[in-house]
Amino acid sequence: MSAGDQTTLKVEFELSETDIAFFKDRLDQARAARGTDDDAMIIEGVAAMTKEALASKPPQFVIDRLSLLDPLLAMLRDEDWRLTGDDRKRVLDALAYFVDPEDLIPDRIPGIGFIDDAIMIDLVSAGLEPELEAYADFVAHREELASGKDKDAAPLEEARKVMQGRMRRRRSRTRGGLSRSTSPRALFQYF
Repeated sequence: MSAGDQTTLKVEFELSETDIAFFKDRLDQARAARGTDDDAMIIEGVAAMTKEALASKPPQFVIDRLSLLDPLLAMLRDEDWRLTGDDRKRVLDALAYFVDPEDLIPDRIPGIGFIDDAIMIDLVSAGLEPELEAYADFVAHREELASGKDKDAAPLEEARKVMQGRMRRRRSRTRGGLSRSTSPRALFQYF
């Protein structure tokens, strides 16, 4: 084997409805344990957990999933997006697991401490798909406005209202069984 060759091992597993229910229960426990006025604690706690996880040099699949937390944190911090009320609570509740000191696999265990977090990130991302899509569209619209290329683009405030409304409608359709996704991850509805 030459120095440029890398040996890899692909490990796949599928979560059943029972498995997803197990993770949902853990998320529900973390959500119930969080106080009502600890938004900043959750946001900063998730940012700290991400930094700690990356410093531990976890497996690449964990690194890939940790990057999925960035837009969730960004939408909570973004003053232009102004995520409020139940929409904000929904994202914060989803992130509560990542600051819970009682997560499934203690983060301090080298090599595997963040595997449960990676699984939960996948599930949370699937559950927050309408929020993630709407926020990505908003950020793209803001960048388009900043570039000045599209003179007919809707003002940022109007775009935010439209995109957040679309986000809520998509979330309602997903709850009503009309989700575009039929994967087991789509079963992860925690609200």
